[in-house]
Amino acid sequence: MNQIYTKARAKVNLTLEILDKREDGYHNLKSVFQKINLYDEIYIYKTNNNTFELESNIDNVKIEDNIIYKAYVKLKNKFKEISGVKVRLIKKIPMQAGLAGGSTDCASFILAMNKLFKLNLSKNELVDLGKSLGADVVPCMYNKAVLAEGIGEIITKLNTNFKYYIVVIKPAISCNTGEMYKKLDCIERNLKIDNTKNVIKSLETDDIELLSNNLYNDFEKVVDAKSIKDELIKNKALGALLSGSGSCVFGIFKNKEEAKCAYKNLKNKYKTYICTSYNSLREEIL
Repeated sequence: MNQIYTKARAKVNLTLEILDKREDGYHNLKSVFQKINLYDEIYIYKTNNNTFELESNIDNVKIEDNIIYKAYVKLKNKFKEISGVKVRLIKKIPMQAGLAGGSTDCASFILAMNKLFKLNLSKNELVDLGKSLGADVVPCMYNKAVLAEGIGEIITKLNTNFKYYIVVIKPAISCNTGEMYKKLDCIERNLKIDNTKNVIKSLETDDIELLSNNLYNDFEKVVDAKSIKDELIKNKALGALLSGSGSCVFGIFKNKEEAKCAYKNLKNKYKTYICTSYNSLREEIL
């Protein structure tokens, strides 16, 4: 095998509680991650020149700042048998949007490299590598809904194959995750709110109403998502929420027809995506 292709799927956070700040600068969290069928495409080719090349449809990509390159460096330092690679990245997931675009690219790249070079990395090795690169990387290694705790590395797989319709809006603004955490650290917060049990129950029982009524995100305390949430609700979303640290806002819909209608009504005003939840029978992106 000299090349491999993979899809790096976006996520939304159905719940996101930011808990205490750790000594290492990360925050402990509790979040239900849901993969959706919006994805970047990644092609990886073995080369003989022992270097890393990155080609993308996004202008001005700086290789040294790219999380895929950082993953490549860590892998190559550990496995001398890894040759050079050329990566072709087709970005479809909006950036700085709370959809884990960079993290899911990184997770997919690691798992694809594990297969392409037959590295036989254990699950613990994958977790250690993933969490060293970013808090969202490990949960993005799963192509299904999971509960993520710790800094994202403690994963509980959820027993669900629930398919529901989502409309995602990317407003004109972007949100830097680090800056959003700084803002959140500056305000007093009630850490007792916990909708997670109800959201997990809703996914395991296909209960769209229970799911929609228990969406929660701590970052809504520092990111103003109200106007877009209101628009989604006016267009028959059962519930709406900021995803991650923003700026994307998503709404959950009762059926495909209502989601399509909302998409048609909103697409001329915002960058808008219509998606479904994604729960693969295969947990990892292999």
